[in-house]
Amino acid sequence: MTTLPGSSIEIFPLNLGGNPFGWTADEKASHEVLDAFVAAGGTLVDTADSYSAWVDGHEGGESEAIIGRWLAGRSREDVLIATKVGKKPSRDGLAQATVDAALDESLERLGTDVVDLYYAHFDDESVAVEDQVRTFHGLVEDGRARAIGLSNYSPERLRAWCEFARQEGLTMPAALQPRYSLVSREAYERDYAPLAEEFGMAVFCYPALASGFLTGKYRSEADFEGAARGSAAKRYADAGGLQVVDAQVKVGERHGVEPATVALSWLLARDVTAPIASVSRASQLPPLMAAPALKLTEHDLAELDDASQGF
Repeated sequence: MTTLPGSSIEIFPLNLGGNPFGWTADEKASHEVLDAFVAAGGTLVDTADSYSAWVDGHEGGESEAIIGRWLAGRSREDVLIATKVGKKPSRDGLAQATVDAALDESLERLGTDVVDLYYAHFDDESVAVEDQVRTFHGLVEDGRARAIGLSNYSPERLRAWCEFARQEGLTMPAALQPRYSLVSREAYERDYAPLAEEFGMAVFCYPALASGFLTGKYRSEADFEGAARGSAAKRYADAGGLQVVDAQVKVGERHGVEPATVALSWLLARDVTAPIASVSRASQLPPLMAAPALKLTEHDLAELDDASQGF
């Protein structure tokens, strides 16, 4: 277990992504995934008010509503919820009134009166950083959010947020949600890892398994056809990412684990607090939950680092 900075919130070092809920996982399958995650020791579920607005006929909030109906059947203390604001079509942007209304709507869908971690999903450059800081500080002050986080900000705006919050004694971001995986390294390692360390932010990176590419299930052109995330995963193959998967497979064979376990364990070895990974079926979960227990050797890490250089 690890602790969210500035809080007593304890977290299992794998963050379950809720974006498949209502998309590639129907409600029954979603509830089975959530049950299995908690039963295996998982604690933090990540969603957003915009999930799954990209599906025809959806408007966003579907994932939150599915999680909310699942939460209704158990103690709220059994699970931690992270959600986000800023990209739901009907609640776009980070103006104070938008954020206030969006959080109330998220809480209603989730069936709770507080969210454990509330992210600004994407920066809104039409809103001054100082105003964003004050807005999110107010959410913590009024008790609707226990902690706040940032995702998809430029390094410059991220620094500006943290410096202003620190200077004014307002709520600091406890978490950063950057894009980072074995096939998406350069920007995070150069621009964001130093900021996370400087400002003491936990790192919950996405998509840790690169839209399923790093599970090892995509090894040929035919594997991408008809898959819900096939087009997203294929771009990694087109960029030469199969050499990374080959390295994962070799490392995994030495330890008797799946490639997905290796990918997540590599992130934990790079000081990620808890990678965000998602599944559509409960049967896909065990390799993910095994990652914190896998101790990669220096040789393993060097092999993975070499294969993923340039990404």
